Amino acid sequence: MKDLKKNRVITLKQPWASLVANGLKIYEFRNMNYSYRGKIFIHAGKGIDKDALESVKEYNLEYPQSKILAEVEIVDCLKIDDNFNKFINDMNSPVYGNKQRTGYAWKLKNIKKLNCNNTINGKQGIWYIDDKEIK
Repeated sequence: MKDLKKNRVITLKQPWASLVANGLKIYEFRNMNYSYRGKIFIHAGKGIDKDALESVKEYNLEYPQSKILAEVEIVDCLKIDDNFNKFINDMNSPVYGNKQRTGYAWKLKNIKKLNCNNTINGKQGIWYIDDKEIK
């Protein structure tokens, strides 16, 4: 039997998962520094941030749940400081809002939206999935 490749996945609430999948959100904010650089899949969990959904309704996106929505590449992990907060807030984007953040910002690039129809339950933190479950 052929070994299946395990892929890294992170589950995000909606609307954040769809914003990443559509290339509108290129920073993912986390409390942990993450040394990994490379491919990770974005999974839309069952949770919905209703306030955030309201603030980004102008984008007129779909917000599926329990699905893999995108493949992205983590290219950097930045410690959030006053300069980074100013940079994000100066964007004046409904995606990021206007608030002071702490922790780390994972910089995402090479965002590839996927059409995966499998219903998949998410997990907290970084988790792994086989290639066959993504197709």
